[in-house]
Parts: sequence; structure tokens; C-alpha cells
Amino acid sequence: MSHSTDHNGAHHGGVKTYLVGFVLSVILTAIPFLMVMNGSASHGTLVAVVVITAVVQILVHLVCFLHMNASSEERWNLVAFVFTLLIIAIVVAGSIWIMWNLNYNMMVH
Repeated sequence: MSHSTDHNGAHHGGVKTYLVGFVLSVILTAIPFLMVMNGSASHGTLVAVVVITAVVQILVHLVCFLHMNASSEERWNLVAFVFTLLIIAIVVAGSIWIMWNLNYNMMVH
């Protein structure tokens, strides 16, 4: 009986992938941190930079550390992740809708 080292298609990144992810994460953390600490940009610019770098950092973590991609081996992980995002969006949108309706109805009466 032979022992298989196959992980059912799971791809584990090498040291290079982890180092690239780490360096990108540090850079994407340092940019908004330094901008906020420096205080040279407007409030709107700071919010935009923080949001953009946060979204890019999420993508870096998904690709470099969680190894999510569109390959056939990782398709189920991607489907599960998209489903999770859909459920989170429904919960957040529903919560905001409920809070807005409660606020509107409480202010009218």
C-alpha cells in the first residue's frame, strides 16, 4: 500500500508566496497608518485610502495566505467564500434596513 502525499488538490504556498504576502500586508498597513499619524490629508481622503488599502489587504490575504484562486482544485473553497460574502451582505443590509425603519418610525410618532 503506497502513501500518497496528495492533499486532494490543495495547494500550499511556498516561502516566496508567504514573504510576498507578508511584505504587501506590511506596506498596506503602513500606508494608511502613516497618513493618519501625519495628518496631512483631508478626512475624506483618509477614509478612502483606509478603505481601499483594507480591501486590497483582504485580497492579498485570500490569495497569499489562504491560497484562494479560481483553479478547478480550489473551486469549492471559492464557492464557499462567495456564499459567505452573500450571507454577510444579506445580514448587514437587513440590519441597516431594520435600523433605518425603526429610526424613521420612532421619529414620526
